[in-house]
Amino acid sequence: MINLEDAPGRAATQCFSPRTKVLLGCGRAYRGRLMKILLIDDHVLIREALRGVIKEIRDDASILEAADCRRSMQLLEQQPDVDLILLDLTLPDGDGFSMLADLRERYPSIAVVVLSASNDRRDVARALDIGALGYIPKTTGREIMHSALQLVFSGGIYIPPEFLASREPSSQYSAPQQTTADFARILPPDHDLTGRQIEVLALLMQGKSNKAIARTLSLAEPTVKNHITAIFKALDVSSRTEAVIKVAKAGSNLSARKS
Repeated sequence: MINLEDAPGRAATQCFSPRTKVLLGCGRAYRGRLMKILLIDDHVLIREALRGVIKEIRDDASILEAADCRRSMQLLEQQPDVDLILLDLTLPDGDGFSMLADLRERYPSIAVVVLSASNDRRDVARALDIGALGYIPKTTGREIMHSALQLVFSGGIYIPPEFLASREPSSQYSAPQQTTADFARILPPDHDLTGRQIEVLALLMQGKSNKAIARTLSLAEPTVKNHITAIFKALDVSSRTEAVIKVAKAGSNLSARKS
């Protein structure tokens, strides 16, 4: 179920596509004109919740709803001018991944963003590989859900920060030593970051605030700021978003070499 309670963090400002290396401004934006959205989910409450969040962002949006694959295709045949599809992967009359592939083949001009109860890293990667322009877990809190959809409406791509920050499916930050080792494998050998700075980077990739990082690592907040400054300098970036993109790109390249 979508958790519409307020959730800490603003991770939705960080986005990245492993296939296209796209951040913001990828040519798909909907400002200044009517936007038509198709919600595909078999749960009425989920669709109602999504409708509410969408209307907070775009109150002029035209929203269509479908509970299964068959009805979705009927609506698209009748109204092919849909701009965006929010697609659940678990549908009563078909596999969500097959539906995604079918949508990309039949309607390549329509952006499709997956909305799923699965936090499995492999599902995220598979959806992006098929052509989804984002992946939003249903467990996402209201604040991040709002930011994620706002990002999508602005032409960006939303990826769960934990997908970028972890090598294991659905894993969370648990031990600094493990995360340090993971990041050491994907960073350039001459990155010149200390083990503590890599720990800070791992939490930064999860969208943690300076205060949250300080609390997790038992550090003073000014110390965290100093570490982040050093991280930006070592990675030759000037913002958190640029750091996320650079590290995520390195991780994607490493996975490609291994496959």
